Amino acid sequence: MIQMSQGVRRIVSTLLPTKSGLFQLVGFERGLRGKIETALALTMGDLTKGSPLLRIHSQCFTGEILGSLRCDCKDQLESAMETIAAERCGLVIYEYQEGRGIGLMAKLQAYALQDQGLDTVEANHALGFHADCRDFGLPIAILHELKISRVRLLSNNPEKHQAVMRAGIEVTERISCEITPNVHALPYLRTKKEKMGHALRLV
Repeated sequence: MIQMSQGVRRIVSTLLPTKSGLFQLVGFERGLRGKIETALALTMGDLTKGSPLLRIHSQCFTGEILGSLRCDCKDQLESAMETIAAERCGLVIYEYQEGRGIGLMAKLQAYALQDQGLDTVEANHALGFHADCRDFGLPIAILHELKISRVRLLSNNPEKHQAVMRAGIEVTERISCEITPNVHALPYLRTKKEKMGHALRLV
């Protein structure tokens, strides 16, 4: 049965056993400016009580599917799922905004520019993009649809923190989602810390 609230359609819900534990997987859609946006909510426990853990995660084909070491996206996703499973309450909202919203082909073009010495921000700018082109409107709409008013945010990204708070959802705590970096990801993470304000220690 399709349910709709605030322009978001809850398409399907199913159980998803994972290495971390048993989650409920909910598929969402919404129409916006003539396009259909989709996202998944991987949930566990009662999300309406207290401040559930929340990870807003963007697709990373190269890291999650191909095992790229140029980023820590796959490790962050797995860490968030494990943290949620340990508490038996929380959710991951997984959205399709590859390459911080520029798309897979442009992301690979940015990689090629980074091979020539540009950092991740400079490469995006050289291609005519902002450093981060993502819109967190759909995850916010999903949080409202799920009637979540308070969260503990699993993120290093200040923009996600601000987006959630601007939507009237209280962030009671921001929890680091930092993974020990490998040598290939270190320059990328340093740039995110120094130029994008991400809360990373990089020790």
